Amino acid sequence: MCVCEPARLDDVLAVCARWEVHGTAIGEVTDTGAMRIFLGDELVGDMPVAALVDDCPVYELAPQRPAAPLYDAPAASLARGGSVHEALLALLASPNLASRRPLFEQYDWIVQSRTVRRPQEADAAVLALPDGGGLGVSIDGNGRRVAADPYQGTIGAMLECAANLACVGAEPLGVTNNLNFGNPEKPHIAWQLTEAVRGLGDACRALDVPVTGGNVSLYNESATGPIYPTPVIGMVGRLPDARRAGRLGFAREGDAIALAGWDAAPSLAGGELAKLWGEPLPEGLPAIDLAHARAVLEAVRGAVRAGALSSCHDVAEGGLLVALAECCLAGGLGATLDLGPSDDRWCQLFGERPVGFVVSGPRDALDGLGRAVPLAVLGTVGGDALELEVAGETSRWTLAELREAHAALARFFP
Repeated sequence: MCVCEPARLDDVLAVCARWEVHGTAIGEVTDTGAMRIFLGDELVGDMPVAALVDDCPVYELAPQRPAAPLYDAPAASLARGGSVHEALLALLASPNLASRRPLFEQYDWIVQSRTVRRPQEADAAVLALPDGGGLGVSIDGNGRRVAADPYQGTIGAMLECAANLACVGAEPLGVTNNLNFGNPEKPHIAWQLTEAVRGLGDACRALDVPVTGGNVSLYNESATGPIYPTPVIGMVGRLPDARRAGRLGFAREGDAIALAGWDAAPSLAGGELAKLWGEPLPEGLPAIDLAHARAVLEAVRGAVRAGALSSCHDVAEGGLLVALAECCLAGGLGATLDLGPSDDRWCQLFGERPVGFVVSGPRDALDGLGRAVPLAVLGTVGGDALELEVAGETSRWTLAELREAHAALARFFP
């Protein structure tokens, strides 16, 4: 359903006809304060709008944080104490991180050739607009992290969408959401729901982006318990020049590679590696500084729009090393990296935290970004392998073995 000015009705119906979508005028907005429904000339319904909006029944929730964990630990699929080499391949092949190409190629992913950045070319899809600008689109949700901390986890999902848009140079315009939870009549589920909504509101205000619509799905439980609380966030943003939309893949031999944005160490708690290790969910996640997050998003978005960066990719599920491998795979180029000493190389390589970005480009361009946000140069683009040294230990993956691991879902979609 849509609302338009009467003078634009024919224009709206013409668009519907062009795309062979049925459209017809069904009513008009009035100042009566009532919703009146007619069947022909007969009035068959008449109700005050206030009864539908202000005086309708509401849930009387009694939120209460659960006293005991709600979810069992996952079955371990990767033994602790293994090598960094083995861990990266296992993560790339895991269901949440493996390439989705076998899935999205089942559908129309070109969208009449308006798609400027296609899946796996960039963190957000980009559609060309008639004026030369672009529309960036991103969708994200992480039920495990929201289950660990409904408030911080929901903020993280919002920032992940905003980071995806920043990687292509798009500024957020609006948010929609799909809130998937268990039975809110139970105090612990009501607590999950209210904390997630609080996190969504705080993140929207911090980013100055409105919620334009959404959907709620409740009572999602089985005999074994509720689903993970999973607010799915959809975000759209505008970029002024679709031709300058950012890419995630390394693009030029010899470019410098840096990690930009993080103001604190990442954490393994609630992350993908912890899941593979079979660890239970933590009781809470590290707090996120929303003012810092906004400043980083603005700086990265500006650098992408200016064409200063050859590539830009946010660090998400799986942590820094997974993001670096994805940049190598998307660009078909290797990298040589030296992360220096480390008190906890597992956390440094696979820990997760919002608004961290792997960027590449000329060294002076990265130094310019580093004057606005925290930035550490890690290495150089080039070769046919990902080579890493951290805490005196060296690891190496050929692009071929990274690609094979990342294509793990292909066997299910012949």
